[in-house]
Amino acid sequence: MPEKTDPSERRASANWVQDAWLWPFEATRLALDIYSQWYPNRAPEPADAPGEAALPWTTAHSVALQLPSMRLRDFSRAVEGPPLLVCAPYALHRAQIADIAPGHSLMEALQQAGLARLYLTDWRSAAPEMRYFSIDTYLSDLNVAVDTIGPPVDLAGLCQGGWLSLLYAARFPGKVRRLVLAGSPVDVSVPSELSRMVASLPQQGFEAMVRQGDGIVSGKYMLQLWSIPFSLPDVEAALQRRLDGKSEDAQALLDRFMRWNSETLDLPGTYYLEVTDWIFRQNRIAAGDFVALGTKIDLAAVKLPTFLLAAENDIVVPPDQAFATMRLLGTPPAWLRSETEPCGHLGLFMGCRALAGSWRRIARWLQSDLGEAAGERARISA
Repeated sequence: MPEKTDPSERRASANWVQDAWLWPFEATRLALDIYSQWYPNRAPEPADAPGEAALPWTTAHSVALQLPSMRLRDFSRAVEGPPLLVCAPYALHRAQIADIAPGHSLMEALQQAGLARLYLTDWRSAAPEMRYFSIDTYLSDLNVAVDTIGPPVDLAGLCQGGWLSLLYAARFPGKVRRLVLAGSPVDVSVPSELSRMVASLPQQGFEAMVRQGDGIVSGKYMLQLWSIPFSLPDVEAALQRRLDGKSEDAQALLDRFMRWNSETLDLPGTYYLEVTDWIFRQNRIAAGDFVALGTKIDLAAVKLPTFLLAAENDIVVPPDQAFATMRLLGTPPAWLRSETEPCGHLGLFMGCRALAGSWRRIARWLQSDLGEAAGERARISA
């Protein structure tokens, strides 16, 4: 039997998490203290177990490719035209962050905006045999997905899917046509609560947590250690605005969101340690010290047309951090776009205002001639 913690200590820990308001690493300090008390009771659960009643998808699609690390989901409605690959974050929750509910689905919004070839990375929960999967593993499998679609592709990275997309674009520049980075942490020298938190904790603590899980970081047990209170008001407000006060529908959608929140992914220990140390502690991508699949990444050599999207009230990736990426790229100014939405972090991907606003403009930008788009932008600025 694991030793029980004092109720007052649990309340204090819970209050600390509430105050931190961080996602997806906000509970790490708490985890280092009590993770080992819960983990011995963990019953191994195979990733994507047969018969598992996962949350149904909102938008009709097919599965184009299955790899140990991911399913490539195909939302296309045509076989011609530039393809857009949406790279979901691999950070505890499922890829339905991009397809949560009608009216709150990024994939649905992009379809309605006229994008005919549309794909999504659906990262798998880590099984024990995946414990040594690394960032390079996910870059390699992303490359297989791009080759399956047929390069060049447009890449849209959501949150941590953004730095993965940027690394991919830098490593395989001939395979990416345009790049979208939405709420994406890249240069953590521009601080956020998330980057401060990870940097303040010893890497040995993260390593101890991975050892406790035999090389796997349990999403289920991490979720028990923290909540995401910053996201709920944003989602609730979006639901109420979208549904004009129809409380039953709003409650049903909120219930669906809560179910998505509870269906977590386990993470490979190697990948988790590389993210916490290389991305959030050492800032290797921005510093020019990141080696991706044997090649050192130079962001100044990335000259792709890029659209950066940030959330005004985002404490996970605040606008200053999201937009700091622009100064690192070699993209000509006429090919750079940036916008800010008046929402929180998850509102960028689920909020009806962001989907009807910036994401529709992103879709038009992806479909536009770059010369015409630059000229229109200049006219608006004048």
